[in-house]
Amino acid sequence: MKPKAVLLVVDVQQKLMPHIDDHATLMRNCSALVRAADLLGVSVVATEQNPRGLGATVDGLLLATHRVIEKDTFDATLNDAFIAALPAPKDSVLFVAGAEAHVCVLLTTLGLLRLGYRVELIADAIGSRNLKNKSIAISRAQQEGARLTTTETTIFNWLGTCQRPEFKEALRLIK
Repeated sequence: MKPKAVLLVVDVQQKLMPHIDDHATLMRNCSALVRAADLLGVSVVATEQNPRGLGATVDGLLLATHRVIEKDTFDATLNDAFIAALPAPKDSVLFVAGAEAHVCVLLTTLGLLRLGYRVELIADAIGSRNLKNKSIAISRAQQEGARLTTTETTIFNWLGTCQRPEFKEALRLIK
């Protein structure tokens, strides 16, 4: 049985995004991932770090059907509602995108790995205010066992074949 894919969108919030290095690319890739997940039946779980201070998730990224977890811990795995929203570790692969790469994305990734999840960190769909912080976060996540991937690879992975009826629509998301 193929493991259940889940897209985790970490803290892509209104007041944070303008400060993220190359935030336009981060937003384009996160949007493509969310749209592809919806098209292909992949669950989407999003987190919001202190939304009263950082605002809600950027307008237009998520749908009402997506699960949004409010948190105040940098590692989302310390939040019971977040853990409850995920399938069992042995049955799933979590694809992680969002911000900031070196804080909530990295600490949540490390928490997920400690809990036994298989994690694919979508390197071109994460960001930090400082590019060096992002680079170090990617290295650290990989050292700890996260697998690196890209937006395009993730979408093709979810598709599995060009024979799927959704192929052309998914392709439009990344072109």
